[in-house]
Amino acid sequence: MTNQNTLRDRAQAFRALHVPGRPLVLPNAWDTVSACLVEDAGAAAVATTSAGLAWELGAPDGDRLERDAAMEAVARIAAAVDVPVSADIESGYAQDPAGVADTVRAVLAAGAVGVNIEDALYGAGEGPLRPVAEQAERIAAAREAADTAGVPLYVNARIDTFLRGAGGVDLTLELAAAFLAAGADGIFVPGTVEPETVKLLADGIDAPLNVMAGPGAPPVPELAALGAARVSVGSGITQAAHALVRRATRELLTAGTYDSLTDGLDYGELNELLGRTR
Repeated sequence: MTNQNTLRDRAQAFRALHVPGRPLVLPNAWDTVSACLVEDAGAAAVATTSAGLAWELGAPDGDRLERDAAMEAVARIAAAVDVPVSADIESGYAQDPAGVADTVRAVLAAGAVGVNIEDALYGAGEGPLRPVAEQAERIAAAREAADTAGVPLYVNARIDTFLRGAGGVDLTLELAAAFLAAGADGIFVPGTVEPETVKLLADGIDAPLNVMAGPGAPPVPELAALGAARVSVGSGITQAAHALVRRATRELLTAGTYDSLTDGLDYGELNELLGRTR
């Protein structure tokens, strides 16, 4: 288990990586081997994707995964790498602020030093976003739990205005201000990579801005020039990996050929990567 001093050091190191114009680039991982590959490629930190992690554990994304299962997976990832780990905890794996605080304590026990907490609501009859005051209470509970533990956990407040079609720049800035006042350290706005919008958000938010990129998005240097402090890809790499599984399987079962396997990683390289003493 990571001791408290090491956890504090990792949290401070992770916090320092968020620099507008020189963004932290996070190729999101979903299990131990993907985390090790991300670290081995030179990433300064590892961030989990809640969707990829849920799928790996046999659950759909969207507040459907049990907290204990998620935290066990995060602990395996954090134990496998030496760089800081940030955990995507969806809306907190809890019904109320006290439960979010419990989740944060579990995150720290797992060895992670950052969290994403989203404001999206899932379920029949519910609005696309959690009411701002309620979400602020959940963020405040996360902040207090981490502060009480003496770890400067990086709380990345995810605002799903664009992703859920719930609003534009003005509402996003309003929510960002409320969540920062509640104790968030950064703001994550997935669902838009339009340069003018990213610039308005980066200029209007008094904290590091995280954007989610993917095919069709501006390259990282352009997002950096617009003021982004963090660029992640969400479940994108997971989806690409699973697309290969389906493509290779269909090829094998139909044509009976193996071309999809041509660019696979070397068995020995992967085995050695997972066999390193940590």
